[in-house]
Amino acid sequence: MTGQKPEGDRKHPVDETLPPLKMFTSGLQHVAAMYAGVVAPPMIVGPACGLSATETAFLMGASLFTAGIATLLQTLGFWKVGAKLPFVNGVSFAGVTPMVAIGKAQSPGHALPIIFGAVIVAGVLGFLLAPYFSKLVRFFPPVVTGTVITLIGVSLLPVAFNWSQGGNPQASDYGSLTNIGMAALTFVIVLVLRRVLRGFLQQIAILLGLVAGTLIAIPVGITHFAALGKASLIGFPTPFHFGAPQFDIAAIVSMCIVMLVCMTESTADMLALGKIVGRPADERTIEGGLRADTLGTALSPLFNGFANSAFAQNIGLVAMTKVRSRYVVATGGLILIVLGLCPVAASVISLVPLPVLGGAGIVLFGSVAASGIQTLASAAMEKGDNALIVAAAVGIGLIPIAAPDFYHALPKDLLVVLDSGISTGCLVAIVLNLAFNHFGSRDAETAPDTGAPGDPEAAPPPRLATEGGAGEPAAAPAH
Repeated sequence: MTGQKPEGDRKHPVDETLPPLKMFTSGLQHVAAMYAGVVAPPMIVGPACGLSATETAFLMGASLFTAGIATLLQTLGFWKVGAKLPFVNGVSFAGVTPMVAIGKAQSPGHALPIIFGAVIVAGVLGFLLAPYFSKLVRFFPPVVTGTVITLIGVSLLPVAFNWSQGGNPQASDYGSLTNIGMAALTFVIVLVLRRVLRGFLQQIAILLGLVAGTLIAIPVGITHFAALGKASLIGFPTPFHFGAPQFDIAAIVSMCIVMLVCMTESTADMLALGKIVGRPADERTIEGGLRADTLGTALSPLFNGFANSAFAQNIGLVAMTKVRSRYVVATGGLILIVLGLCPVAASVISLVPLPVLGGAGIVLFGSVAASGIQTLASAAMEKGDNALIVAAAVGIGLIPIAAPDFYHALPKDLLVVLDSGISTGCLVAIVLNLAFNHFGSRDAETAPDTGAPGDPEAAPPPRLATEGGAGEPAAAPAH
């Protein structure tokens, strides 16, 4: 009688489409948030493999292109591939260290084919393991997921701080008053825009803040246009541009370890995003998401790309804007493909100075940590040993952040896992949860209610810090 659709006929906000302008600007905002993270690994790996500046730029374009393909696999999916959540994929930083080691060990011209061969094998192995790996979701109750989500946010904050100082510790202006001042100004602009704007404009406050910060940075002198003048209009990433893949056992083993680390982090990211968008990630969702990760990884070397995994910084953007549509992120994936095919367009995005991006990143990454803290609120911290589990896991997870050289004397092969605070914290939380709440529970009466995912009696996901003020009822997220 009212003309409204019955509750059962309404699409979940994750599956809704937005008007074209909102779809494009919201997708562009996701690209702006993750652009630096995509191009940074090839900027490091390229010179280590003996590439010239032009070849490194080609590698950066290839990484943008393959990130777009992986994001489309993740958001749209097909068959049993894709989490079908607003999940951004891109080049994983976990593989940088072993890839640099391979580059230094090989003669120029041979390193990249060996890296690409190892990435292909690692991607295929991960694809085959996805159905089994996804069963680990039962070991991620709120005490574990809350810990991991918090570590994701805290682990990303040093990235924002580095960007705020200029991004390059060797630069003469690193940490200068100009850089930090621009980061602080952008930080304030984003907060003010979030406070004063309403509706759609509030949802794209990060994008507006980046534009405003970039414009202000032009007279300040930290916006550089040199790359824009040198970029070509079209640059398709020619398949196997650096040669056919080669298969080296040592390189394959190291990249397979990286793949397992990426799958662990992606599982944690999917659980975090599922809570944020109101569609908890079950075993089937995680299996599809891992298949998309690993298939994207296996296909990337065809177009001269590297291993792909989830980009946690974009989870913070979803939490902050409350735009939950996966089609928005799919639009971002299409934009990434266009950037990979059009170096001029990619250069326009790269005009955003790193200090400006760092100021906005503090808000984004802090939102992820806040979501993790609120998830821990439903983990029965007052019961049993849950507080001890969180304390130990967070403590171990913070080691690579607080003391980056802590593991310097250990074998380099172990550093692939130990240098990731997210992975180590996640593993510690899982093991201690099993020890204290399952195998080691003293009796049924004192065992805490851990609220495992999928338990109908588990506490509902907590309201995000970005949804209303303290003491207010949780508002329905905007679509």
